Amino acid sequence: MTTFRILPQAAAALSLALLVQVAHAAPAAAKDAPNVANTASVAYRTVKVDGVNVFYREAGPKDAPTLLLLHGFPTSSQMFRNLIPLLADRYHIIAPDYPGYGQSDMPPMDKFKYSFDNLAGVIDKFTQAIGISRYALYVQDYGAPIGYRLAAAHPERVTAIVVQNGNAYDEGLANEFWAPVKVYWGAKTEANAAKLRPLLELSGTKWQYTEGIRDVQHISPDAWTVDQAYLDRPGNKDIQIEMFYSYGTNPGHYPEWQAYFRKHQPPMLIAWGKNDKIFPAAGAHPYLRDLPKAELHLLDTGHFALEEDSAEIGKLMRDFLGRTLKPAK
Repeated sequence: MTTFRILPQAAAALSLALLVQVAHAAPAAAKDAPNVANTASVAYRTVKVDGVNVFYREAGPKDAPTLLLLHGFPTSSQMFRNLIPLLADRYHIIAPDYPGYGQSDMPPMDKFKYSFDNLAGVIDKFTQAIGISRYALYVQDYGAPIGYRLAAAHPERVTAIVVQNGNAYDEGLANEFWAPVKVYWGAKTEANAAKLRPLLELSGTKWQYTEGIRDVQHISPDAWTVDQAYLDRPGNKDIQIEMFYSYGTNPGHYPEWQAYFRKHQPPMLIAWGKNDKIFPAAGAHPYLRDLPKAELHLLDTGHFALEEDSAEIGKLMRDFLGRTLKPAK
């Protein structure tokens, strides 16, 4: 056997060469790596709007472009827990919980009107209360009809829109999921409501997170467990049934929102879980009729796409917003 020995001089030269190589590689690696903020940088705040405490998450430099993240059903701003750190180095991020959801107050139904019109009004006043007058929207599920009400009423405030499984076209409701909901819109009876109540139980909540995904092992069970804990609060399921009924007011606004798209041409990124059984990809494509420059990406996942593809959506957003918005200095 032949033994090779490295002389001290050669070892020193090799070490120096490796150090030089690492020194040159480090800046390139740092440049290519995503600038990820620490989750500890997220602040958890509350502001009062018309006597209701509205909880919100805030992160990022306040002098940076603002992103207003609007959550879906039956979740809260916690759906953005993985996305916020991917963007907070570059953008000022605000993610509220609607009244009746998450950590915001849940006033009783005889004291507060649970409707999309009213929730949009609360979020409108919320943005004024915390002093944001221009923002890019991220809308998903219920966030879409709330966000589009804001955009149509105040187009000058909206700098861009990111849509993730949020509907604004009749095609998006032409599927099996919506059949019993539409029956309830037509006849608001307890018998019809009873057919929707299974969606408010643990099996229904878990289904929203796991249907159409690639690998359940990559979906944290904390997501549906937390959502279900909020749903199981006394009175909350009745609130959700009322919101199901109020959803029937949204299709009547579709022509208005589509007219807003055509007139103002807001920059739009569509990042859509194509396997969603609630808002399938049939609701994603029609956006291109009114916004031909919109960027459409169909992702191989389900309704809550951020659970499985937050890294991909964060990457798409950094690219899209980097070309659309002026970054922080």
